[in-house]
Amino acid sequence: MTSRRFPRSVYGVGDEPDPRFSLANERTFLAWIRTSLGLLAVGVAIEALKLDIDPVLRFIAALIFVVLAVIAGVHAWFSWARHEKAMRLNRALSGPSMGVVLVLGVVLATLLLVVGMLL
Repeated sequence: MTSRRFPRSVYGVGDEPDPRFSLANERTFLAWIRTSLGLLAVGVAIEALKLDIDPVLRFIAALIFVVLAVIAGVHAWFSWARHEKAMRLNRALSGPSMGVVLVLGVVLATLLLVVGMLL
């Protein structure tokens, strides 16, 4: 029953797509969640371990990783919903939107850690 599925804003529109595409969309969602958990683990580890890094730079780098983790998790949900709805309405899927943000964030945090180790 379509009316009982959550979220209704996604499942309540259009036609049921090929299950393979919905399952692929779900796997992508789960991959983003794993990425989010990995980023969170790195952020927590940087701050929890006794690393010989400038404390301010270490904290900022850890904070960047935690913020990226939250952004990746939120992106996972909205991206899944947007793609599922597009498939149901037979519309084109949007392109990747988070890769650049993640790369820039990880590079920035890594540079902060390297600078922190050299100080």
